[in-house]
Amino acid sequence: MDHGLRRRTLAARLEELEIDALVVRAPVNVRYLTGFTGSSAAIVLDAQEAVFLTDGRYTEQARHEVPDLERRPLGEDPAATIAGLVAERGLARLGIEAEHTSVAAHRRLAEQLAGIDVVPVEGAVEELREVKDPEELDALARAQTATDAAFDRLLEVIELGVSEARLADLLAEELRQAGDRELAFEPIVAFGEQAAEPHHRAGHRLLEEGDVIVLDFGATWAGYRTDMTRTVAFGSPAAELRKIHDVVRQAQQAAIDAVRPGAAAGDLDEVARQVIAEAGYGERFDHGLGHGVGLEIHEAPWLRRGSTRTLRPGTACTIEPGVYVPGLGGVRIEDVVVVTDDGARVLGTSSRELIEL
Repeated sequence: MDHGLRRRTLAARLEELEIDALVVRAPVNVRYLTGFTGSSAAIVLDAQEAVFLTDGRYTEQARHEVPDLERRPLGEDPAATIAGLVAERGLARLGIEAEHTSVAAHRRLAEQLAGIDVVPVEGAVEELREVKDPEELDALARAQTATDAAFDRLLEVIELGVSEARLADLLAEELRQAGDRELAFEPIVAFGEQAAEPHHRAGHRLLEEGDVIVLDFGATWAGYRTDMTRTVAFGSPAAELRKIHDVVRQAQQAAIDAVRPGAAAGDLDEVARQVIAEAGYGERFDHGLGHGVGLEIHEAPWLRRGSTRTLRPGTACTIEPGVYVPGLGGVRIEDVVVVTDDGARVLGTSSRELIEL
């Protein structure tokens, strides 16, 4: 990963953001800009250089992971340390991450920086993270390969009477074996009528003949996370659920076909929503179409109603329409797609047809 190029790209935006420097403290953004994987660090980045700050727990780790930056101790009072660095650099207008800085942290820093403007800045690093470079796309592809492999192996062990919680544990282990040890997120496993809950927490419900099974899961590779959902049937499902699966599959494909550079996120959501509405289930699709994936499982861009955010080549995002009918069950089908120069490339290889076990 070319962390130096990322920092230079961000530094080139400082004038546009009307700041002299930016303090980056969100761990995921620090990782994106430096490669550091610890939980406590900061970067002070101005137009000429960046300084990396961390505490004593990570001194050696930082030496290995951030060899290309000046490294300093963060100290017991990070606000005072950052203020000292700002004074040393002669900066007059300092940006902070609006989404990741608490009111208290903002106040402490402002108190240390009398006479210096402390300006909340929204999404400066996140906007860069939306477009993945080739190494990032390779990591996502490897995470997806692991995810597909885990799904294939899980299908072989699903049996009558297994609980949601047990199947979730088995799926998690398959994901860890196929990818990195870290899960992209805790898998969602829902049987039968509980599949009507989009974010159901796996419990003690036992698998019965005729149940649909919603499986939402993902592996990681080099810190990059993928996200896939499949709805399979154990035995022959209810006729309406079979119909719903076909509707959701068509809605997902319509949205994938509409992905291209310059497409508005809200328009993609509407494409899928219209297919579902025309089938009579419009009120049963009650979440957004998808979201970006990368170092975080949910990151920009957000594919939802009304969003005018346009997609760019290299953006990786999920396409995940669903229909949920209380008392009956639900269906969701989800894949990560990468925006190409003229359309979209689906990362996963697992079938999107209804699998009956």
